[in-house]
Amino acid sequence: MSPNEYFKGRKITLMGLGLLGRGIELVRFLHECGAELLVTDLKSAEELKDALVQLSDLEGIAYVLGEHRLSDFSCCDMVIKAAGVPLDSDYIEEARRKKIPINMDASLFAELVPEGVKIIGITGTKGKTTVTYLVHSIIQNSLVGRDTKVFLGGNVRGVATLPLLKDVREGDVVVLELDSWQLQGFDEAKISPQISVFTNFFPDHQNYYKGDMDAYWHDKASIFRWQKEGDTLIISPSIAIEMEKRVVKSFGWTSIVSKDSVPSEWTLMMPGEHNRENASMALGVARALNIPDAISREALEKFKGVSGRLEYLRTIGGVDIYNDGNATVPEATIVALRALSDKTSHGKDRRIILMMGGTDKGLDMGALIREIGEKCKAVVLLKESGSDRIKENLRALPEILFREEDGLENTLKTALSLADTEDILLFSPAFSSFGKWFKNEYDRNDQFVALVNGLGDEVKCKR
Repeated sequence: MSPNEYFKGRKITLMGLGLLGRGIELVRFLHECGAELLVTDLKSAEELKDALVQLSDLEGIAYVLGEHRLSDFSCCDMVIKAAGVPLDSDYIEEARRKKIPINMDASLFAELVPEGVKIIGITGTKGKTTVTYLVHSIIQNSLVGRDTKVFLGGNVRGVATLPLLKDVREGDVVVLELDSWQLQGFDEAKISPQISVFTNFFPDHQNYYKGDMDAYWHDKASIFRWQKEGDTLIISPSIAIEMEKRVVKSFGWTSIVSKDSVPSEWTLMMPGEHNRENASMALGVARALNIPDAISREALEKFKGVSGRLEYLRTIGGVDIYNDGNATVPEATIVALRALSDKTSHGKDRRIILMMGGTDKGLDMGALIREIGEKCKAVVLLKESGSDRIKENLRALPEILFREEDGLENTLKTALSLADTEDILLFSPAFSSFGKWFKNEYDRNDQFVALVNGLGDEVKCKR
């Protein structure tokens, strides 16, 4: 059945327009297919004005903004909820009482996709974005000269997955980055990707999950929970231990990979042992697809990394500046510090000036504080709720210069003022981006890149 045939005339409540751009694409697609749309979001029209301007040419769409109304969830044919909307929401419960299907963008795509399309899903607390792009790059390399296509979707910035139904054909491959919230939709639909990758698992989003790691695991494990015999699950050694601890029964073909799965003679442009493990996960997918190692090697060795993930930006006054703005948990900042420490006299000299800080998610920062004490020359903290919780710990570190600043621009200026030639300036927040300074982690990333790119070469560092 074509998308037009499926959606035409259906009365759909779209719960969450959002700020990331996916909602705009989704509204356009559903409108084009002839759906009768009501869009509801707790954000006000003022907060969503950019999205509303982009949708202003579409007629016949109803908007309920700044609130949700129970009545909008009891008289529709389908609810499509945005990621992050709790499944125990009163509005979702109202739809359930009325036996109205609850769907999500990526999982509904997976349900409706033409037969013969292979779906690869990638999740994990961290690393999933890099692995997603690595897998996409390898497959793209393997398809040169062929009619088959590979598509990106899921948690990819600005990309709604459902509209891919217009373009995907039998034999194509779709690579989906899936966060825990998107995987709720897969669990609801009782489906999992044919090839699933689970990179790692440690505390995150505990403000959403209310400190319940089992609930977080339940959502993440939907990446494989509904796989069928013959499907493929690729996991890291840490996930293998986690599955054994949780008494998860293995099924189908499971591949456990480590950083050593990538041959030692393959040279990666991305720094850090964690990126070698990311590359190994991607290589595991390629081998499951019977892609020759020579093709995978070429793609992996050319891959420069993803924006905001330990991304080298530029050198100013002899100071190398790295953007790790998507580091929203302490573990991500730890691996960044270790990766860059290896670049500075094999870790013997303290050369890293760390810019960090953001909104508190209630995560344990103890291991990161210890790592900072071993690896950093200085820390400049961006004032925010999470920053307030740890600043006394940072002040107490011996031999560490510590500063605290309002705003990203001031934080960057102070960090540069503390830097000597051959130092490394690392922006790796370790906290969430929501708060008074940023709309989301992408906005934080964009602001930092713009500030660094706007600096003149004459900027004075310490010496």
